[in-house]
Amino acid sequence: MTSSELLDYCLGKPGAEQSTENQSGADQIKVGGVMFAMFCDCQGFEAVSLKTSLEMAGKLRAEHTCILPGENLNKAHWNTVVLDGSLPDSQFYSLIDSSYKMVVSALPENTRHEFGV
Repeated sequence: MTSSELLDYCLGKPGAEQSTENQSGADQIKVGGVMFAMFCDCQGFEAVSLKTSLEMAGKLRAEHTCILPGENLNKAHWNTVVLDGSLPDSQFYSLIDSSYKMVVSALPENTRHEFGV
């Protein structure tokens, strides 16, 4: 799985927009102005940071060596997934979907309706 494939998948979500207006210049993917994915460099590898529940964050880190606490983000709710080839593609899609849904569920109702979610 490449970062460009993952970026395309993220941008295919209803209401998703790309932003690089941040201090690090990382590609942030937002819905309703709230970030659900960030593409960055981690330990010399391409990586994507995704929002997750507190319960799942630790579990995922324990199960996969390529999943680390979110770099420069709230480590309780963000994981950084290193694109080293060890995580199955289906797991990436699931993690992105979960991050997107978590952010969308916290958006105001009128914003969710605007995006059809």
